[in-house]
Amino acid sequence: MNLINAFFSSIWGFLNRSFHRLGSPREFFKISNYATPIFGLLFTVLTGYGAYLGLFVAPADYQQGDSYRIIFVHVPSAWLSLFIYMVMATASAIGLIWRMKMAFVVAICSAPIGAAFTFLALVTGSLWGAPIWGTWWEWDARLTSELILLFVYWGIMAVYYAFDERQTAERAMALLAIVGVVIVPIIHYSVEWWSSLHQGATVFRDGGPAMPASMLTPLLLMALGFTFFYGYVLFLRARNMVLDQERKSRWVRELVKSSRATGEAQ
Repeated sequence: MNLINAFFSSIWGFLNRSFHRLGSPREFFKISNYATPIFGLLFTVLTGYGAYLGLFVAPADYQQGDSYRIIFVHVPSAWLSLFIYMVMATASAIGLIWRMKMAFVVAICSAPIGAAFTFLALVTGSLWGAPIWGTWWEWDARLTSELILLFVYWGIMAVYYAFDERQTAERAMALLAIVGVVIVPIIHYSVEWWSSLHQGATVFRDGGPAMPASMLTPLLLMALGFTFFYGYVLFLRARNMVLDQERKSRWVRELVKSSRATGEAQ
């Protein structure tokens, strides 16, 4: 029993140290040096292969023909719009509870990326709905709630940049992100709670996916590729914000001095 307790205590200690280490701007910057190019490469490979399968290999739909192929951009964008918001809300909670600088950085740097994916989901949904529904826009429960999510993203960014004092801006942004998380289940269950033109779940549903593997595979590849794109852009934005916020710290000054010395040597 003592050995088991010691084992779990050591595991918990390791996770706790790793958690706080990731919360350090300096450690995050070091990790991002390796993670950023990896995420960029994975995005390129997965998205390229997924687009090829979706556009040239997957068969045409028996009802919608080739017009359905916009699903390979629309659905991953919609998934990412919700996933990124959950990351923002989680990071905001971590920042408020444990007062970690990097949690607030992740939250605010995620906002414009999430807004971009939400906007893309709305645009591609309209392009898809025009030939299928016969209209570019319908005040459908799913479409309306997704539009509200876009406004929430914009509101979070507006609140953050409305304050000159950084800590006040971070707390206000974090509180709004946590309160606004209620929109996520509303979007997810909107087609079940209200009468909707939007089709129900076709991938994550009881009984398994409602599409053949030839269509499901490129869809999942595109979704995974978009996720790595989010990580890639998040690392880039977070790196820049960290350097700006920590510009007076010793490690940033040493980094700048080292970069200048390398540039002069070349």
